[in-house]
Amino acid sequence: MEFTAAQIAGLLNGEVIGNPDASVSTLAKIEEGQNGALSFLSNPKYEPYIYTTGSSICIVNQTFEPSKALPNTLTLVKVADAYACFAQLLALYDSMNKKEAIIEQPSFIHESAQIGQNVYIGAFAYIGANVHIADNCQIHPNVVIQENASVGGNTIIYPNVSIYKDCHVGASCIVHAGTVIGSDGFGFAPDENGVYSKIPQIGNVVIEDNVEIGSNCSIDRATMGSTYIRKGVKIDNLCQIAHNVDVDQHTAMAAQVGIAGSAKIGKHVMIGGQTGIAGHLSVADHTKIVAQSGIPSTVKKADTLMGTPAIPINDYKRSHFGFRKLPGLIHKIYDLENKLNELLKNKEA
Repeated sequence: MEFTAAQIAGLLNGEVIGNPDASVSTLAKIEEGQNGALSFLSNPKYEPYIYTTGSSICIVNQTFEPSKALPNTLTLVKVADAYACFAQLLALYDSMNKKEAIIEQPSFIHESAQIGQNVYIGAFAYIGANVHIADNCQIHPNVVIQENASVGGNTIIYPNVSIYKDCHVGASCIVHAGTVIGSDGFGFAPDENGVYSKIPQIGNVVIEDNVEIGSNCSIDRATMGSTYIRKGVKIDNLCQIAHNVDVDQHTAMAAQVGIAGSAKIGKHVMIGGQTGIAGHLSVADHTKIVAQSGIPSTVKKADTLMGTPAIPINDYKRSHFGFRKLPGLIHKIYDLENKLNELLKNKEA
């Protein structure tokens, strides 16, 4: 589908500088622009590319003023926030590529399952007994949804996702390929000989609305009760969330975060990649945790934390500055020790 500069400006409440009839049918990074492509510029670091780009239309901030001549083939659309407006167009573009409502074959849908209107179910999907899939969902190929599970309206489940029995995924969620929702929590009890016996995990996972989960994540079912991923949470690829964890609203975590059992993560928490959070603790709302940090105990008030164990980031920076000086300080101590020994020898003599 093609859009003109005038149409784009109308959608974004922007101003056209150039040819209002210039049209685009695809999106491209500004440095890779080509004829018929739409790009954007918000970061000044990328400004040099706008003078050589092959794109037909570029979205820029209202404050942008070119420092030299732009390509004759380029039309600008000036908006209040180029990054946010381009994201809005990406969402529109993505919505236009929605899968056709069809049930591909072969696939298995249990006779007791309830399938809503305008649902796409890909080939080799398995929909178990008493599953409920609401309207406008996309269930991609090789997805497994076991008995008594449910998926809310307008949710997208990408290929090879497994949703175990009794688990619930809310409305307008996105679950990327390979993620497992509801696998057993890591629960074992050793006997007097140190032999581990499995503790049955009889709870479930509840994922609320507007959650996005990256690829190849594991979200374990609760031992009893529920593991909760609350409204608006965003989870990157390759994250592990253990049994009975509660991740509160609008928290975001980057790749390879691991959260141990029964931890409670507050609202609007930001967790950097490869962070490890111990079990049975809580993290205060609005806390920020720098990548590769370790959280061994409860965080009672919001702060930006760094290190293992994590401490306030300014304290960490000061500590790191001291740590970098340690080799030199150790050398000085050895020198002082040698000098002191010489003085003692001279005194004894």
